[in-house]
Amino acid sequence: MKALKEHRMLLSAIIVALGLCFLGCSIKSGIVRFKTLDRHITVKGLSEREVPANKVTWPLMYKELGNDPSAMYELIEQKNQKVVSFLKAAGIKDTEISVNSPTIRDRQADNYGNEIMNYRYKASCVITVTSTDVDKVRQLMNRQSELMKQGIALVAEEYGDQNVSYEYTGLNEIKPEMVEEAMKNALTTAKQFAQDARAKLDGVINAQQGQFSIEDRDANTPYIKKIRVVNTVTYAIK
Repeated sequence: MKALKEHRMLLSAIIVALGLCFLGCSIKSGIVRFKTLDRHITVKGLSEREVPANKVTWPLMYKELGNDPSAMYELIEQKNQKVVSFLKAAGIKDTEISVNSPTIRDRQADNYGNEIMNYRYKASCVITVTSTDVDKVRQLMNRQSELMKQGIALVAEEYGDQNVSYEYTGLNEIKPEMVEEAMKNALTTAKQFAQDARAKLDGVINAQQGQFSIEDRDANTPYIKKIRVVNTVTYAIK
């Protein structure tokens, strides 16, 4: 009977030992598998372009003072015609010119301090040029003094060069090329990292395309746009 008990205890010990051994192997295998799955690198690929703007919006604003609204409207109409003639003579098309209705403010109604005013009414007039011929419009901006000779003074402090807006509308045409370049740059970075780490790339795990941004190159050249995109790519390594 005693021998039988010893035999059973020995058998139980062997089973426990085998179980612990199997558990240890399983844990080791799990750690190795976890490390294998965790072997990856995430890199970013950048693509940038500098392109000239292909659309410009130029507001030309002037103001008038007076006491007779009807006379002011007549004078505004005459000046609008002069501005439009000036633009057309420079090659601006009718479809690129927009004449807004004047905005007239009653200064007397807004005078809360009982200020003595020589003119009761103040009119603001805006004629807007929207064109894809950016170079032509920029050259025309340098000729604004010609309007002053005709008695039309543009309001520089409110509608100066800083209010001219430039756009680039051809993003869809260069998107594929920029995305490809960003991916190539990401791959180059990943290969260099793998080489330094004495490893090899083992395919793409995940790739995310960033948002395209279009900004002025700098404050002095808003007619030159900088386009930028950053792609994020995760590669497996072995």
